[in-house]
Amino acid sequence: MSRHLSSLHTFRIPTSPPLLSGGTVFSERNSLRRPKFGTLLHSDSSVLMNHDENNDYSERNSSASATSPGESTPYMMSPWNQGSPYMKSPWTKTSSLNKFDDDNNDFTENCLIGSLVREEGHIYSLAASGDLLYTGSDSKNIRVWKNLKEFSGFKSNSGLVKAIVISGEKIFTGHQDGKIRVWKFSPKNQKPYKRIGSLPTGKDFIKSSFNPKNYVEVRRHRNVPWIKHFDAVSCLSLDEDQGLLYSGSWDKSLKVWRISDSKCLESINAHDDAVNSVVAGFEGLVFTGSADGTVKVWRRELLGRSSRHVLVQVLLKQDNAVTALAVDPMSAVIYCGSSDGLVNFWEREKHLSHGGVLRGHKMAVLCLAAAGNLVFSGSADKSICVWRREEGGVHTCLSVLTGHSGPVKCLAVEEDQESSKGDRRWIVYSGSLDKSVNVWRVSEQGSEYKQLREN
Repeated sequence: MSRHLSSLHTFRIPTSPPLLSGGTVFSERNSLRRPKFGTLLHSDSSVLMNHDENNDYSERNSSASATSPGESTPYMMSPWNQGSPYMKSPWTKTSSLNKFDDDNNDFTENCLIGSLVREEGHIYSLAASGDLLYTGSDSKNIRVWKNLKEFSGFKSNSGLVKAIVISGEKIFTGHQDGKIRVWKFSPKNQKPYKRIGSLPTGKDFIKSSFNPKNYVEVRRHRNVPWIKHFDAVSCLSLDEDQGLLYSGSWDKSLKVWRISDSKCLESINAHDDAVNSVVAGFEGLVFTGSADGTVKVWRRELLGRSSRHVLVQVLLKQDNAVTALAVDPMSAVIYCGSSDGLVNFWEREKHLSHGGVLRGHKMAVLCLAAAGNLVFSGSADKSICVWRREEGGVHTCLSVLTGHSGPVKCLAVEEDQESSKGDRRWIVYSGSLDKSVNVWRVSEQGSEYKQLREN
């Protein structure tokens, strides 16, 4: 998850099909050539990106080191609703499903099932586990939904909920106040969710604070124990096989936790600016993306009875902030979204060489998710691009999902129970700063995204 971002519950069923629109999409593979104008699928990349110099979000530099928990984030200050040159382009059209040609009815495979709305805060984090969906917002609440209805919930004392991950009966939540809270799910209890601790544990933090050698300087005249994040926890990722939890923070560090006993095993000064995303990948690799514009690869190495993570490669170094990462473990591909609206990817089978660029958004990519042969990218332009990975690493855009009235901040994906081997389908949850979660059904079948026809 990236940095730079009680009332009655209502349940909404759409009365009309969602708009599968959003303009141009372009998949570019290992090419630095400027795409030519032509169809909507191949238009100038300069039109796709918002280069407004006044847009705070598009700048690489951030105030991570000067931001304290509880202060306004760049998400709140950015001009989300400002128009970009793309919006004035004659190529951009909006259409509903009934404007497609009859032979394009494959788009009906992707549809909006419903929306979850509780007017209590912007949605910053999502996690799906079986038939349960967890949503985190700036209201400090974690809501639990089942079958599109509110099932339960729990609340932290403080801290916007920026990340949620699930490991068995444990739920880990990362917060704006720099804390990682741990909860336990006991379905037989009247109140199924109970907080059981935090990372680091109070005992470990007190023990660490007694030893001056455990302190590190985080700002001028300020030292803190190394085992605790001192700024917002922006992202979490699990390595279930190794029993490890990774946390990234605006304090520029990556921390490694052992799930079994909640011990902090390692703290790494990973980047020169805020860590916006971390993902445990394939073959023991861990990937981090930062506001400093880099994507780094870390490998866990055993040293006797202990282990440590070493930097093995820098995949990307650019001026634009890296805002999101996702891994496709089956095909061993790492995807990176950034504030320029692009999605870059690298392939393990080619020694993590650059595979290409997916161009489908006109504003910053804020979140990514990979499932099966599909990749989903959510953006500040309020849309979600659905990409299918083909043989040879080529990506096809199947559709663009629109329906949110605010930036799409987070995504979660679970396989549809009605899915079949010949028609694999996914349930996609998209959380937005419009305070809603949209629920989509998406199929891996379908032809390439085509130009919308004007009436």
